[in-house]
Amino acid sequence: MGRETYDYLPPPSLFLLGGIFIVENGKQKGIYFKASERELDLIKQKMALAGVRNMSGYLRKMAIDGYVINLELPELSEGVKLLRYISNNVNQIARTMNSGGTVYPDEVNDICTKQDEINRLFGAILEQLSRLK
Repeated sequence: MGRETYDYLPPPSLFLLGGIFIVENGKQKGIYFKASERELDLIKQKMALAGVRNMSGYLRKMAIDGYVINLELPELSEGVKLLRYISNNVNQIARTMNSGGTVYPDEVNDICTKQDEINRLFGAILEQLSRLK
């Protein structure tokens, strides 16, 4: 009696290969790994330092590129501080004017000076960012 030929079923569309979860005919493929509590805490700390909240995106970026660039620009924090200062002053001036009070030229000059400083700081930030490759 000779061997009969069988039509084998195609391989399942879903299988596990060396810890990699693969969907053959779908668009998504997943990679899963185990981490200890300490490793998970370290990953979360590094995500927080990088300012990233999406763990999947963070791990994908680290696996592909091996690094995350975290820009530390002191000019940016100084600019934010000045923006808060200006917005507080503008609000106070608006309240004074709305209540029928007078605004002193020194207050307006102070705001203009701070605005010039912000423009300089953000110009320096943009210059630094344009040099990144």
